[in-house]
Amino acid sequence: MLSEKLLDLAFRRAVRHGSLDMTTARGERFSFGDGAEPHVSIRFTDAAAQMALCLHPELKLGELFTDGRLVIEKGTILDLLQLLLQDTHGELDELPLHRLRKIRAWMMRRAENDAAKSRRNVAHHYDLDGRLYALFLDSDRQYSCAYFDHPDAGLEQAQAAKKRHIAAKLMVDRGHSVLDIGSGWGGMGLYLAQAAGAGSVKGITLSEEQLEVSRRRAAGAGLLDRVHFELQDYRATTGRFDRIVSVGMFEHVGVPSYDAYFQSCRKLLKEDGVMLLHTIGRSGTPYPTNPWITKYIFPGGHLPVLSEMMPAIERAGLIVTDIEILRLHYAYTLKAWRERFLAHREEALRLYDERFCRMWECYLAMSESAFRWQDAVVFQVQLARRNDVVPLTRGYIAEREATLKEAEDALALKRSA
Repeated sequence: MLSEKLLDLAFRRAVRHGSLDMTTARGERFSFGDGAEPHVSIRFTDAAAQMALCLHPELKLGELFTDGRLVIEKGTILDLLQLLLQDTHGELDELPLHRLRKIRAWMMRRAENDAAKSRRNVAHHYDLDGRLYALFLDSDRQYSCAYFDHPDAGLEQAQAAKKRHIAAKLMVDRGHSVLDIGSGWGGMGLYLAQAAGAGSVKGITLSEEQLEVSRRRAAGAGLLDRVHFELQDYRATTGRFDRIVSVGMFEHVGVPSYDAYFQSCRKLLKEDGVMLLHTIGRSGTPYPTNPWITKYIFPGGHLPVLSEMMPAIERAGLIVTDIEILRLHYAYTLKAWRERFLAHREEALRLYDERFCRMWECYLAMSESAFRWQDAVVFQVQLARRNDVVPLTRGYIAEREATLKEAEDALALKRSA
């Protein structure tokens, strides 16, 4: 069969280290690799699934696994992704119709994420049952890359370090007003008020589920006088703020809206203000987002490279004062999330169904593989309107982190008293 010949060719090129056994729908067996670990065995349930993977591997690998038409009989979906990506960096995708798919993807991404579309896209992912996220996130529900500042850090410690690292770069002082664009479940905004001493924090989100939780948390912390959360698009936000923070939101903006995003940020930032943008990106050249992730997980999303972001930043009149690139930090974060999700899979199954659980495992594995074996990274871009508002050297970051850690410890003592 043609599909078997194409898969044989593709897997022989891709699998160099490790072992892959493939059983076709007709029962024919193929083996690839050097016999080492990881050892993965897969089986196709129908011939159409084989051809689908040949024609559109980026989309169909996730679909076929989710639908149970590509069965992993030994190993995991992450093991399979490791075999395919660790040596080839996506070479498996160099199959028929690859260029046509790439052109189509570039055409589709030209559509701007206006306010209505952005809200629908956010609801698709973030308005799922909140109990699902509680199964695998840390206690503060930080749904973005953690910061592993020492080798033995666990997820809770690394997420606390992430908030501390961002707050230090923001240079939040007592009395400062802060805007949190894409405020999630409120953890960052509450931290900036409690540990950093911000005078006021406004968090904006397009998720009704997250808004409800955020407001409830602010009330429970006795911070309703200083921390406010609104269901609002950044383009509709008014006022001027000493500090702006945006964590894990920019991935959803889309290239056609970059000018609107950065121009809005400049308008909202005070003359002597500082902004910290924390976003997933790519270290390679511009490339369309994985179509399976776009279709099933994050519609409207795009992972930027710096060359896509910088022209819009420059046109907006903002100054880049610092850039830090976090590389494997998100791989470690996603590993922790994936392991937690699998440990609570039965609970997820009671919330949704088997197909959803396979889809979610695939999403977490695909994301982890992108940071381990492909070019996904996290950018932390510090921005200002003037070039004299940030210290000349980076020593202030460690100094402020130490002060923030002391404030965290004091808060913890107060809660336990």
